[in-house]
This record gives sequence, C-alpha cells and structure tokens, in this order.
Amino acid sequence: MTSSQTTLPPRTDESGAVPPAIRAAASWSWRMLLIGAFVAAVLWLLALLKTIVVPVAVALLLTIMLTPVRRVLNERLRVPRGLSAGLSLVGLIVVVAGLITLAGQSIANGFADLRTQAISGFNELWSQLSATFGLEKQLQSYSEDILNQLEAQQGAIVSGALGAAATAGSVLVGALIALFCTFFFLYDPRGIWSWIVGLLPRSARERVNQAGRRGAVTLAAYTRTQILVAAVDAVGIGIGAVFFVPSLALPIAILVFVGSFVPVVGAIVTGAIAVVVVLVSNGWVAALIMLGVVLLVQQIESHALQPFLMGQAVSLHPVAVILAVAAGSLAAGIVGALFAVPLAALLNTVILYLNGHDKFPELGDEDALPIRWRAADAPPMSIPLRLRRSPGVLADNAVDDVSTDEQTAPPEGDPQR
Repeated sequence: MTSSQTTLPPRTDESGAVPPAIRAAASWSWRMLLIGAFVAAVLWLLALLKTIVVPVAVALLLTIMLTPVRRVLNERLRVPRGLSAGLSLVGLIVVVAGLITLAGQSIANGFADLRTQAISGFNELWSQLSATFGLEKQLQSYSEDILNQLEAQQGAIVSGALGAAATAGSVLVGALIALFCTFFFLYDPRGIWSWIVGLLPRSARERVNQAGRRGAVTLAAYTRTQILVAAVDAVGIGIGAVFFVPSLALPIAILVFVGSFVPVVGAIVTGAIAVVVVLVSNGWVAALIMLGVVLLVQQIESHALQPFLMGQAVSLHPVAVILAVAAGSLAAGIVGALFAVPLAALLNTVILYLNGHDKFPELGDEDALPIRWRAADAPPMSIPLRLRRSPGVLADNAVDDVSTDEQTAPPEGDPQR
C-alpha cells in the first residue's frame, strides 16, 4: 500500500441499528398518515358538497324502501317501468303528506286544552316559587337585561333571520334533488350502477359490482328492519299516550316513528317529549306512568328487536352501533347520526366481501353488468360493427356482431333489478 492511498473506515449497517419493531411501526405510521389524510380529504369534500350528498343519500334509502312497490307495479301488474317508478314516488309523497296533515289536525284540536293546562300549571308553580323564594324582583331584573340584549343585538338577529331563509332555500333545493334522484334510481338502477362501475379500471369492475350488489342487500335489510322497529316504538308509546292525552296520541306516535330512524338517540329524545307532554297535561303521577311505558317499549326494542332483527340484518355489534352514531353526530350532527349505522353496515359488508368473506353467497356471481348505459325500457339489440382491418387481414372476418344485451339478468331478490 502506497502513502497516497487512504484507508476507508468500515461501513456500518444503519438498518441493523434500528430495532425491527421500530421499523415496522414507522412503516405503519406513514401509511396510516396517508390513509388519515385521504379520509380527511373525503370528509372535507363531503361537507363542502353536503347540499348534494345528503339528498342523494336520502334518495338511495328511499329507493331501497320503494323498490318492492315498483317491482309489484312493474312485474305483476305490468305497469311500464317509468310509470311504476313515478307512481311509487307519488304514493310515498301522498302518505307522508297525509300523516303530516293528520298530525297537524290532531295538534290543532288538542293544543288549546294543552295550552290552558300548561299555563295554569306554570302559574301555579310560579306562585309557589315566588312565595317561597321571592323571585319576582329577580325575574323583573332578568327581563330588563334580556330586552337590553335584544336591542343591542338587532343586527345579529336580522342576519340570523337571513341565514335561516338561506337554510330554508337549501332544504328546498335538497328536497327537489332527492325526489329527482329517487325517481331515476327507481327507474333505472341497473343502468346507473353499470355507468358507475364502467368508470373503474377493467380489472376491478367485477369485484366492485358484486360488492355493490351485497351492499344493496344490506341497505335493504337495514331499511326494512328499521321501519319495523320504528313502527313498534310508535305503536307502543302511542298506546300509552292514548290513556293520558288522547288528542295528542297520534302526533306523539308519528314523532316517535320518525325519531326512531336515528338509532339510540332518537328513541330517547322522542320518549322524553312524550313524558313532558303528559307531565304538562296530567301531572307527575301520569308522567311517571308514561315514563314506565316508554322505558318498557325501549327495553323491548333494545333487548328483543335490535339484537335479533338488526343484528341479523346488518351484522353489527351494539357497541359498533353506538360508536357509529356518536361519531356521526359529532361529525355531522343529526344528519350524521341518521346515516351512521347504514353507512357502517354498508362498509362492513363491502370490505368483508373484498377481503374474501361473502355474507350473501346465495346471490352468486353470475350477474355481470353491461358497461354501456342503455335506457331501462330499451329492447335487446344487436349492432353489426364493421371493424377496420389492416390490408393483410382476410376480408371474410371484416364484420363482427356485437350484442349489447348478452349479460344475464340479476337473480330474483337482487335490489339492482
């Protein structure tokens, strides 16, 4: 070795200095960060487009609920597909409007007596509190403070009223979008789904199609089960209200029915409202009896209906249901609580299928979707396509017949039909 040559220090393996557990944790960490960033971006985009996303989600649930009606009209009564979809939607609107009208009349008939009883009870309670604690001077001071605050916040009140008007406009636009989407989801669900699947890479289309079919079955099972559970809650609490406030029993039952579509939270809130109404109209003893009725109905729901029916329908543990509702309500309020459970059930079914666990093997995988969209009422057609050949190709193979309806029809019971 000459003097001009230098000796290099020995190389050390840096990867060996880091324990394998730390390397694995680092690999998982950056992947989880990317997944978290993707989920946050999706949630931000959904919040930005909530005026469109929420009506489309409502339309999807309404479509699942109305699909059996449309099938009966179209397949058994031979009503054209477009007309059967329109009749199903109009029928839903008529039923909802009838329930609202009936509830409104019941409230109008019973509100006068309830108002008189409420005012009388409040005056009696206030007289006792004033005589005991001397609250009249404090109440006068509080009322003056409230009036001063209202005068100081007139601009904020006006802007709040304008914001409420804008919100009402957004609700109206959302209702129109939901009705529009519901009609077309009923009219041509298979064509819309095939268009969505056709946007994906060819290698992923079939698996996504089969996963979507099973997700639709899960949503259908959830919707049917939730309607049954809500009806049981409404009938039970409504029967209890008949004995104390007969004129308001129907509005209470309708309120309980609607509120029960928000799992866990809705039943508690609507049951509390029923107890408060009975308290105002009939006093403490009747309110305690009504509270017992509400608790009994909710116990039947939580220990009999939910485990057997909802567990079979969506295969979600009650803890998962509660956590999903809590997360949805924190993220998007009432709307998040309403859609948390069906979304969790849908993701559970789809992810399990993509990982090799099929919850609905009876559906099979024979139903292959055509990728090109065609109208639902269009007849089968065979289009001869003349393909351009190179000069060296024989002319006798120049014409191919391509059929756009070679796919098999979905099996009976598939929500895509």
